[in-house]
Amino acid sequence: MTVVEFGNLNYDPNDDFPDYVIPLSNAIVNKSIDRGIAICGSGVGASIAANKIHGTRAGLIHDCFSARQGVEDDDMNILCLGGRVIGGEAAWEITKTFLNAKFSSIERHKRRLDKIYLVENHFFG
Repeated sequence: MTVVEFGNLNYDPNDDFPDYVIPLSNAIVNKSIDRGIAICGSGVGASIAANKIHGTRAGLIHDCFSARQGVEDDDMNILCLGGRVIGGEAAWEITKTFLNAKFSSIERHKRRLDKIYLVENHFFG
């Protein structure tokens, strides 16, 4: 597995999460990476920003069940975490679960994604 860093390696109180989440999301859409992990204070802002990019499917996740199901059922490609909400050990377990999960390709899951793609194509062309 290759890791590509999109964030700032040094703390800067003036950092804004969209400056890092948008390039991460674009890298997924451009297929230079398969999945991403975005972290901000609550995880909400990172999730909102990531989901503005056509083709990303970001989920704000704070438990392993949702991390696995988000990938298996919904083909989630960005895991969003709240750095002020979740502890380091839990974040690590959730991240491992997310990275090890695979999309199920079950017909009902593909059908649901197709409906989402129709909406995306309607609004994003």
